[in-house]
Amino acid sequence: QVQLVESGGGLVQPGGSLTLSCAASGFTLGNYNIGWFRQAPGKEREGVSCIDSRGSRTDYRNSVKGRFTISWNNAKNTVYLQMNRLSPEDTAVYYCAADPNRYCKIDNDVWGQGTQVTVSS
Repeated sequence: QVQLVESGGGLVQPGGSLTLSCAASGFTLGNYNIGWFRQAPGKEREGVSCIDSRGSRTDYRNSVKGRFTISWNNAKNTVYLQMNRLSPEDTAVYYCAADPNRYCKIDNDVWGQGTQVTVSS
């Protein structure tokens, strides 16, 4: 069964950090382009960060540049999103997604179930 499972979300104070994990099963992440997306209440889902299947390209939305870092561990078949200096505007459900061809697009073959990130004092 092909699936992605996110973990690592939670409640954090402004300025704090979290690391999200996205573990793949049933397929090899290294053959896919991977993206992290988020959706806040009442807003559309938006791309946060992406990494291509070769690990040679990464992209970030402007609002998270310098604060978030995407990476992966091939041995663990897991992608991470390190999030630093979090602000309330980062509050959302975070999803990881994978696609063998599309890069950093909303349409992806495989989606995780999401993990809630809440930034609040």
